[in-house]
Amino acid sequence: MPLTFADVGEENQIRKIGGKPEVRAHLENLGFVTGGRVTVISTMGGNLIVNVKDTRVAISKEMAGKIMI
Repeated sequence: MPLTFADVGEENQIRKIGGKPEVRAHLENLGFVTGGRVTVISTMGGNLIVNVKDTRVAISKEMAGKIMI
């Protein structure tokens, strides 16, 4: 399921990252890698603040939809 459906505070494992190669590369640079752990901290209007690799990152609803957990 996409990261947008994850519960706040629940740690999840990243299973797959979709999208164009440049989108995948951008997400990888932010720390979103297959097998990595990600926790949703909060949501606002569909956009997410997540904790990945001990760093908080804000991502859009569209980007979060490309991250499968």
